[in-house]
Amino acid sequence: MLVVEVNGYTIEPGANLRGANLEGANLAGANLAGANLNGANLNRAFLEGLILEGANLKDASLKGATLQGASLKGANLRGANLEGANLEGANLVDADLNGANLFLAESVSANLNGANLCLAVFGYGLLKWAQFERAQLRGTKFFCADLEGANLKGADLFGANLAGANLAGANLAGANLSKVEVDKETEWPLGFDPEAAGAIID
Repeated sequence: MLVVEVNGYTIEPGANLRGANLEGANLAGANLAGANLNGANLNRAFLEGLILEGANLKDASLKGATLQGASLKGANLRGANLEGANLEGANLVDADLNGANLFLAESVSANLNGANLCLAVFGYGLLKWAQFERAQLRGTKFFCADLEGANLKGADLFGANLAGANLAGANLAGANLSKVEVDKETEWPLGFDPEAAGAIID
């Protein structure tokens, strides 16, 4: 197993990096599965292909970080700050992002199936073709987000904010849209009736 040191921190599976300062660090392709990164600073870090499966990133800051193709399956990202991060093609299956900030984040083709995204903020995010099947999206803020072609099959969007969002071509089969907040700028799949689905049009 390859063990790497960055900024004096040992980068390896299960590492204790609580509160670590890894701002701007290059951890591409490293393995931090099961690591403790609670409250760590990973702002603008290069994390492409990084393995973070089951890792604890609660309250971590990843503003502007590059996470393309990273694996965060089952990771704890509650309250994490991912503003402006690039999560294109990342695997976040069953991850916990409750209350996380993904404002302006790019998550094209990211896999968030089964993830807990309740109260998370995806405002103005780029989420084309992202996978949200069976995801928990209660109270999630998708205002002005681009969800074109996204898969929201069976997702729970109760009370979510989709004002100004683009859902053209999205799969909403079996999704719970009760009390969802939308407006006249919200774009829907062809033939979809948001009011019949329980959406509240402002």
